[in-house]
Amino acid sequence: MPAPGVPSGIRGPPGSDILYGAWRLDAVTSTVFPAPSGHTRNPWLREALAAERSPGPMPGLAGDTTVDVAVIGGGYTGLWTAYRLTEHDPSLRVAVFEQDICGGGPSGRNGGFVNAWWDEIATLVELFGDDGALACARAVAASVHDIGDWCERHGVDAHYRRAGMLLVSTTPHHDGRWVSDVRTAERLGHPDAYRALTVEEVAARCRSPRFRGGAHMADGATVHPAHLVRGLRRVCLERGVAIHEGTRVTRLRDRSGPTVRLTAVSDAGTAEVRAGHVVMAMNAWTAGWSPFRSSLLAWGSYMVRTEPAPDLIASELGWTGGESIIDARFSVHYLHVTRDGRIAIGAGGGTPGFGGRIGRSFTDDRASAARAGDGLRWLFPALDEVAITDAWGGPIDISPDHLPRFGTLPGGRVHFGFGYSGNGVAPSHLAGRILAGLVLGTDDRWTRLPLVGRRTRRFPPEPFRVLGARVLRAAMVRREDAEEAGRRPSRLVRELSRMPRRLGYRLGPSD
Repeated sequence: MPAPGVPSGIRGPPGSDILYGAWRLDAVTSTVFPAPSGHTRNPWLREALAAERSPGPMPGLAGDTTVDVAVIGGGYTGLWTAYRLTEHDPSLRVAVFEQDICGGGPSGRNGGFVNAWWDEIATLVELFGDDGALACARAVAASVHDIGDWCERHGVDAHYRRAGMLLVSTTPHHDGRWVSDVRTAERLGHPDAYRALTVEEVAARCRSPRFRGGAHMADGATVHPAHLVRGLRRVCLERGVAIHEGTRVTRLRDRSGPTVRLTAVSDAGTAEVRAGHVVMAMNAWTAGWSPFRSSLLAWGSYMVRTEPAPDLIASELGWTGGESIIDARFSVHYLHVTRDGRIAIGAGGGTPGFGGRIGRSFTDDRASAARAGDGLRWLFPALDEVAITDAWGGPIDISPDHLPRFGTLPGGRVHFGFGYSGNGVAPSHLAGRILAGLVLGTDDRWTRLPLVGRRTRRFPPEPFRVLGARVLRAAMVRREDAEEAGRRPSRLVRELSRMPRRLGYRLGPSD
């Protein structure tokens, strides 16, 4: 059903878009949805703020201050770190500095997937060996469960539901992409963590004319992402954490001295912060800081969401078990059913930013949002009459090997965590344990994980980084679109899509 006030049955010429106010009509599929805009809050965050009765932001920093720990970034990573620090030592003076409001970045607008790493276990073994891989996989799996326990303990209704995750193939070219990880999990003694499914077993969980075989990961859950981050904010405030929203940290100095000096800017003016330790927890914005520019690529990702249609989803799809779903593309579709019976679906294949800059291409790219909307219609033609009511986008932080990195800069007082590559809800919970341990100098199973202090391959310098990323991204998307349509992609497209793997990056297809 078209959105209210939007004409139906209208098509433009091939490749064109028709715009009606804030609504967009895709010329190929006639999918109608609101155009994404960085000028409005995404629907997750609007709902969470409404549940809080629309509170104003915490005051920006007004005047110089001294703290034990300064946390830059008020998303999952920063808030979990602040929470863990207060858990270890309630007397610590911890301050969080957030340039927007807590949840204004990826933590308040992501897909709501809380997934472990059993679908990455073969890569983890390749990087860290059996013992290191198991330690990482078990740690993230524990975070999947711990987030649900934490929500219950603190009265945070984040719509947590643990029902696992499905990986599905939608083309013969993607069949069996899970086999290596399934076999590795079995060999390491976890056969139930990630197991292959037949076509019939996939259909028993969700029916789509596109779905073929797949795999099920038990350690997977879904959440309402903004309710989770706003709940974290509330609990941290109750524990005495100072949160300064609308406050942007622009500079760090004296990193090797007894205290680090930070320059912070808010509507109240410019102030200096003196901190014993600093935690940099900025997700994609980390790419704009000089120590990390070659270790991270900021990338856009977009989602759309339907109107509530629980009865139709149950009758036409049989998708009632609560599983989240991702397909086996590298420019992945990821989707789940919300508590109120909407389908929220995202699509990989956005655009990278130049030099770590986060601009309008991360929030206002209609073409990238259209991929998510078109993906919904293609996967579930039985839902053609269900309206798409929301579209939004934001940045994610892509690392060279698709895994996060944690560590401490020279001088021992500035700690960092980044590189979740679109799967950060559960790993950021783990990050809070790791970063709190680095601040406190704790030698424990979290700080001893091989994710900590490791070196990764670097991305090329600009402008080669962004130009190469755009060309290779276009090749991957074009190749997978052709494969799903039953066409053979050109040799040039196939070769370009394989290039990242040949250059040593764990990104894109290897076949």
